[in-house]
Order: sequence, then structure tokens, then C-alpha cells
Amino acid sequence: MHQYDVSDVEKLLGLPRSTIRALVDAGFVKPARGARNALLFSFQDLIVLRTARALTQAKIPARRVKRALEDLRNHLPDTMPLSGLSICAVGERVVVRDGQARWQVDDGQYVLALDVNVDHGELRMVERKEPLPAPTQTQAPDVEDWFEHGLELEASDPRGAQSAYERAVRDDPTDAAAWINLGRLLHEQGRLEEAERVYRRGLDACGPDGVMYFNLGVVLEDLRQTQAALEAYKSAVGEDPSLADGHYNLARLYETFGKPQHAIRHLGQYRRLITNA
Repeated sequence: MHQYDVSDVEKLLGLPRSTIRALVDAGFVKPARGARNALLFSFQDLIVLRTARALTQAKIPARRVKRALEDLRNHLPDTMPLSGLSICAVGERVVVRDGQARWQVDDGQYVLALDVNVDHGELRMVERKEPLPAPTQTQAPDVEDWFEHGLELEASDPRGAQSAYERAVRDDPTDAAAWINLGRLLHEQGRLEEAERVYRRGLDACGPDGVMYFNLGVVLEDLRQTQAALEAYKSAVGEDPSLADGHYNLARLYETFGKPQHAIRHLGQYRRLITNA
């Protein structure tokens, strides 16, 4: 059975690492552990994570979310069926479709319409939405629409996704998620200096943010600015002490700087966090 690490989940689902960990901490999924206790997610875990995110964003009560997810997991196949998979709403019923077969999952209001398929051997997950209308002087998408549009475009049109995120932060400079995704896109394209500027602008506009500091640290390491990266990671765990990867990177850098006591402290914190995840 194929397993997906946190980086795979970020790319496939468009969820920031902090959101993935929050959903894991909430008990929606219980991923396996790999080398160095890294989180490993199954196909079912990915579907449940994406569905949990959509239901919580729709303000569905936590009790109903948990019940829906339990039922959903019970009806999901272990692997992707060749016919693909669809999760959608029929009236107020949640339905899973596998080819011609379909199962009702929950009787609560449900907003996600999710298509799942295999493309050239890779799992693809796309939330179906009405096409975003072209912005005009009389009608333009709100900030959330631009952000969602960016998510939709990432796999097929990274430049278009970049433009959507840029529009989102232009309309609302405090949209931290859009700054984070914009910086990540630039980083993935090797545009390191631009990514650094985006994260710093995002921090100036939004204030301290653990994930943004962490991503900035990764960019700074790639730019070989290790001392600046260390400071960014320190800020990241200062804002979010539960950011396990931040503690791990601090431990690694402190070791290279010849500060074993600092390294041991952060490595211990990393191990405690992933053990309790």
C-alpha cells in the first residue's frame, strides 16, 4: 500500500503543514510512522484529511464532523479504484461514489464535491467548484475566492496560481495563508530571493506566524544563510511551540554550530511532539 509523507500531503491537498498537524492532533487521522518517526499517510488518510478540512471550514459541528469521518473511512477502499472516486452532496446526504456503486455517508449538510483519480500513476484530488468568473469592474471574486482559485490552479498552472495569490494578498494583506502559498510556489520554482521577500512582506503585514517563519527558515537555508535561518526557526517555535519540524531543524542547525546542549533540547522536544501526535 502506497504511503504519503507530509510533503506529499501538502502538494496533493493544498494544506499547509500546520493545518495537517492540527487535523492529526484533533484525532481525525492516525498516520503511521516511518524513518525518524516521520508521519506517513495512507490513501484513506488523505481523503479523510481533505474532507475534515472542508467540513470544519463549513462550520459543521465537531460531533457531526467526527461521525461523518468515521462513516466515510468505513466506506473508503484501501486503494484508489481504477474507476476513480467521487465524494459529493446529494441534497443533504453525503455520498461516496466508486464507479457505478455509491454509499450514503452521513445525513448532515455537506459542502465538499471532491473528485479523486489516478493520473499517470499519481493520486490527484480536485475539489469541484463553479468556474471562477473573470474579474470585472462591477464584479470580482472576494479574497477567499482568489485563494481557492490559486489552490485549483497550482497543479496545472503555477503561474496562474501565483497571480491568484498575489491578488489575494493585494486585496487583503493580512491573508497569511495566501502569503504562505505564494512563497511556497516561488520556492518550488527555485526563485529563492523572491520567496524570501514574500515571506518577509507577509510577516510585516500579518504579524508573527509560526508557519511563515518556518518556511522563511527553509528558504534562508537554501540561500546558505544559516544564522538567519536559525533565527527564523527560533521565531517559528516561539510562535508555535508545537511545530515539531521547527524543533528538528533547530536541533540540526545547533549541532552544526557546535552547540550540542541546545541541539539536544530541541531534539527532545521534537521527539515528544511526534510521539504525542
